[in-house]
Amino acid sequence: MTDSNSSDSVGLVTPQVLHFDEPLTLRSGKVLPAYDLIVETYGELNADKSNAVLICHALSGDHHAAGYHTTEDQKPGWWDQCIGPGKAIDTNLFHVVSLNNLGGCAGSTGPASINPETEKYYGPDFPVVTVRDWVKSQVALSDRLGIDRWLAVVGGSLGGMQVLRWAISYPERLHHAIAIAAAPKLSAQNIAFNEVARHSITSDPNFYEGHYLEKGTYPKQGLMLARMVGHITYLSDSAMRAKFGKTVADFEGQGNNFGRDLRSGKLSFGFNVDFQVESYLHYQGERFSENFDANTYLLMTKALDYFDPSVDYQGDLSRAFAKSDCKFLLLSFSTDWRFPPERSREIVNSLLKAEKDVSYLEIEADQGHDAFLLPIPRYIDAFSIYLNRAHKEIIANAS
Repeated sequence: MTDSNSSDSVGLVTPQVLHFDEPLTLRSGKVLPAYDLIVETYGELNADKSNAVLICHALSGDHHAAGYHTTEDQKPGWWDQCIGPGKAIDTNLFHVVSLNNLGGCAGSTGPASINPETEKYYGPDFPVVTVRDWVKSQVALSDRLGIDRWLAVVGGSLGGMQVLRWAISYPERLHHAIAIAAAPKLSAQNIAFNEVARHSITSDPNFYEGHYLEKGTYPKQGLMLARMVGHITYLSDSAMRAKFGKTVADFEGQGNNFGRDLRSGKLSFGFNVDFQVESYLHYQGERFSENFDANTYLLMTKALDYFDPSVDYQGDLSRAFAKSDCKFLLLSFSTDWRFPPERSREIVNSLLKAEKDVSYLEIEADQGHDAFLLPIPRYIDAFSIYLNRAHKEIIANAS
């Protein structure tokens, strides 16, 4: 059973699907004639609509950021640690909107949706979407909701990239930009990881050039491998050590903890799964492959690869922020090697060069890139203090 009645939970929530008939021209030049976005909302919108906060999700995220869909749910939304009454994004103070991006597989129009022109799955025919396209659709969502200006647009990882695009392309439509564990663009190493993940999917014999849904199957092994590779990069060495601690020497009463837990306490001397970390990765890959669309994974990783807001400004990120009219908060984590602190500092330095109002905190944390999803006290405290200050600005402006 859930703890949906807990005082710090938003409780049971019901997603809603919004349909848009207005064509959306994508960065690629292709046009999506119509589309759906699925959203969840938490907390009440105030009379002048000045307390709205938009949540932008990361690669495998979706609209279900907090609370529960049914009383039988075992786990809440993916950012329940931060969204709810009295939490960092306090739903007693803010009206929070969370959506599944275009190209997703949780209810918004994407490759697993039916193409109205063919009455078949979009599959690989769904156009490549970019961060710029997502934000453009989020602006259409804002208009539909009657929210002219967000108090804050918030996101971690790929979500943080969307936050930056909001501040660059729609500076008049947000007061605060909060980007967590983000980067101004991917490193070559990150692009390489994404390509390995994509290749594992497209080389799966059940991929069928992206038309696997029509065949009644999906590239399970490829998706599993993609998730396993990705998951390794989300954790730090110390996080893995803490999760998978015992070595064969530990079982024999000696040795140190180096994150090498054995499943049975002895080696198989074969190619079986000997270590707990192997078992954990297999489990994560299996679960992910059952719940996430492979074509969506390809799209999301391409959106990551393509993100580089400096490309329109001769490589000068500070020029990209020239018209930004919001305050910025950037947060990074010491052991995040996917988007390390120096990448956040690149953004901070560009904002300072552009003479923008920016706050930055690097948090000591052992959890790697996944730290932005976890209730790390210093992180939560800084997040809460910043947003509470933003709420006080609402009150001051209303008086």
